[in-house]
Amino acid sequence: MKPRCSHVAKANVGATGRFPWKPKLTAASNRKTASLQVCEACTYTPYSNPPETYLQSDILTFLKSWAAKPLQVAAIAPSGRALADLMTRDIGTLTGPVIELGPGTGVFTRALVARGVALQDLTLIEYGSAFTDLLGSRFPGARVIQMDAARLKGVSFDELQMVGAVVSGLPLLSMPPRKVMAILAGSFWHLRIGGAFYQFTYGPRCPVSRLILDRLGLKASFVGKTMQNVPPAAVYRIVRRAPLSALLPAATPG
Repeated sequence: MKPRCSHVAKANVGATGRFPWKPKLTAASNRKTASLQVCEACTYTPYSNPPETYLQSDILTFLKSWAAKPLQVAAIAPSGRALADLMTRDIGTLTGPVIELGPGTGVFTRALVARGVALQDLTLIEYGSAFTDLLGSRFPGARVIQMDAARLKGVSFDELQMVGAVVSGLPLLSMPPRKVMAILAGSFWHLRIGGAFYQFTYGPRCPVSRLILDRLGLKASFVGKTMQNVPPAAVYRIVRRAPLSALLPAATPG
């Protein structure tokens, strides 16, 4: 029977607005993962099985979740490796803490770890219980929280510094504008200055409207597109706009 990490925190935020969960970490004994840290309660690492062995069970999990709540999942299969590489291309060991929204079965999460993001620097926000259990077992040491990503603003995570990047696998195009605004506002509440929000889409343009970007003082830029994903997908990078004063020429002394 495959062991499962029990360190999955559900979003039962009290009046303090804080998540008290602090997993006890220990160095992994496996030589391939000696630089990682894992929960003491877990007996295997994300690399215990190669990603290929996950594919069949991942597709089944997605199909079941999509059939139950199609608007929430909005995909019948996990993203491919090419999209994961594109989503995480600008993220690495120097990025610091990363929040991932809607990680699903962990395709982007694996890519983040492969690029050098430490498991203890990962906070995985997932609404579906079927996915949170899976993530808890595959990524021991990461913080897995079951909650609505629209509730991020004002929520504080113990020992989590300002994050360097937010990676989103959420179906923003199927969400009402008010919820999209809440997700972005909450994400940038946690992002440090210079941090970026990464979002993919199957559509022909950025999934966040210009109106929403303008209201939040943000701007989006095209990262790239991959035809190797099914369906083909594009990635956008969203950052804070520079304040107007920074764009004006410096006054010359009179």
